[in-house]
This record gives sequence, structure tokens and C-alpha cells, in this order.
Amino acid sequence: MNTTATNSSISIFLPALEGGGAERAMLHLAQGLAERGFKTDLVLAETKGAYLDTVPSAIRIVDLKARSPLIVSKTLALRRYLQQEQPAVLFSALDILSSATWAQRLAGVSTRIVMCVQTNLSQQFRDHQPNTIGRIRPRMVQWFYPWADAIVAASRGVADDVARMAHIPADTIQVIYNPVVTPSVLAKMQQPIDHPWFALDAPPVILGVGRLVSQKDFPTLVNAFAIVRQQRPARLMILGEGEDRAKLEAQIRELGLQADVALPGFAENPYAYMAHASVFALSSIFEGFGNVVAEAMAAGTAIVSTDCPSGPAEILDGGKYGKLVPVGDAAALAAGILATLAAPTAADVLCQRAQAFSLDRVVDQYVDVLARLTPQNALRAS
Repeated sequence: MNTTATNSSISIFLPALEGGGAERAMLHLAQGLAERGFKTDLVLAETKGAYLDTVPSAIRIVDLKARSPLIVSKTLALRRYLQQEQPAVLFSALDILSSATWAQRLAGVSTRIVMCVQTNLSQQFRDHQPNTIGRIRPRMVQWFYPWADAIVAASRGVADDVARMAHIPADTIQVIYNPVVTPSVLAKMQQPIDHPWFALDAPPVILGVGRLVSQKDFPTLVNAFAIVRQQRPARLMILGEGEDRAKLEAQIRELGLQADVALPGFAENPYAYMAHASVFALSSIFEGFGNVVAEAMAAGTAIVSTDCPSGPAEILDGGKYGKLVPVGDAAALAAGILATLAAPTAADVLCQRAQAFSLDRVVDQYVDVLARLTPQNALRAS
């Protein structure tokens, strides 16, 4: 589809541009919409985060300066923005408590609100320490998500989860996979890596990518690697930063794996590492989509993933394009890694499958959402 929009204003609302998969996916969406000719605002509660310097010049960054953690601060700041700018549509992501729907009602504007749900909300709520807000969050989803003009979910599993929580029919929620395969990402995969572990004669590298937090369950991946290492030479590299670093480093020392496990921190270009790794491993307890799985697939790298809710099993088509193992099972994860090292899925098969998650294909689907929500005089396409 070659769609160009004129006289159209689209906004994407995020808390910030931290280095997570959801932020990266929405930034790619903003880029794709801007390239189609939409006037695109990236509206941030705070202008901070690892991706801030990567925003294309065609996208306007709007800083709401809502630095207070209270939801009322974001909501009122977003209300002021909506009153001033009145975009045709606002896509809101990582907006767990639905600031966008509240802001639209308070602003009294005709902006259509699309909630873009990027994670398995019920799993996320269980993953956090219970407190007053934690207990009320599921109720807020039930009360306020139906206010949105549309809900887009990053996977069918996420859609089903939101439908249960919000008490709405699952078929009213549109599933649009994240736009993770972009020309820029594919170009970055071709860049060299200056690291001795990726020399031609070096042992195979198993790669994990993600924040070092409990959701990603990297301790299980480290335990699985210890089993792999007993059976063959290999190395494990985990790219990312987070609050669990100290615990992971202690676990690595206790297992005597310091020489074979590396935690280099956040990488500006994880895609080159994906392209050079022998196996990409995802050990998460839950995901919304699992961007890194689709990215590794686009690099032609064989994949082993937990069959967690939600996303990886959909990306891998139930195991057709990579091995799926139970959550939290180090022995099963190790067996999957060993089997994949011995007989990896063909790179061209993986690359072909990854086209389902390409920027152009996904933006086409979002443009269809815009066309359904926006009157003809606000959105003209050719």
C-alpha cells in the first residue's frame, strides 16, 4: 500500500523513551507514519530515555514535563496538549492506568483515542509487589479501557487478556504485531562486532537481550547455560541493564562461569550481536509480543524461547520457526539450546517469516485503523 496523508495530525503518547521493546516499537510506528506523510507528534510525559537521540527529525517531540509519578500529573498535562493541538488520533502506549482516555474527556476534544497494549497486563500486575495501586489496576482497566475509541494489542494473547480484564468481546480488539523489522534495523545487522567471542574459530555464542529484571528471568537462562556448558564449549552474552545485575553477577560467580558469561550492559546496536550469535534465547516469564524474538528471526538466527504469555509462540507459529520450552525450566531450556546448536533452523526460512513484522506491513494496518476512526475531511489518503 502506498498511502500518503495530508492535513492530518497523529500523536503517540508514551511515559518516556526508555530502552524497552514497547518504546522501540512505538518509535518505529511514529517513523513509519511520518514517512507516509502524517504530521506526527511523539508526546512524552518526560523527555528522557535511551532512544531519545534516535528520534527522526520529521517527528516533533512534545515534552509534557509531567515528572510527578502521580497519574493526575500526566493526565492534566496531556489534557492541556489535547486542548492546544487537537490531533485527529492519539495512540497511547504503556498507559496502564488510561491517562489518555481521561485526558480526552477532560479536554472535551474530538481526538480519537487508541489504546496500544504492549504487554500481558494481568501478568504484569502479578509481577509487581501488591499495594493499593496494584490491587486497583485491574479494576481501572475494566472501567476505563472501554472508553477508548479502539484498542490495539501487540499479540492475540494480549488481546484475549485485555478482553477478560475489561469485560469486552475479544473480537473488538485488533491484533497488530509490532513493527520491529525496519530498513534501519536490517542495516544495523550488517555492522561488524569488535569482540573476540565472535571470531570465526570461537565457540558458539548464545545471546539474550532485555532488561535485567525479574520478568526476563535471566537466572533460568544462566542455569540453563551451565547445563549446556557441561556438555559442549559455548558462551553466553546477555545485553541489557537493570536492577537484577548484582544478583546475576553473584549467580555467575557461584556457578564458576565468569569466563564464559558476559553482561556488557545496554547496547545501542543489539541487532549486530543477534546476526552474529549462534542461538538467540528468550527466558521470559511473560511478554506482550517479544520484539527481540522477531528481531533475531530477521537476522536469520535460530531461536529458543519460553512458551510464555504472550507473543513468542505466535511469532514462532507454535514452534514451527523455533523451539518453545516451559517457563522457568532450566533443563528444558538447555535441551532446546543444545538441539538448536546441533540443527538450527535455516536462516532464509526465518528471514522470510520475519517479513510479517516489517514496518511497511504493520504501518499499513495502523493506517487502516486511522481510516476507520477518522472522518474523510480529517484524513485524506491516496
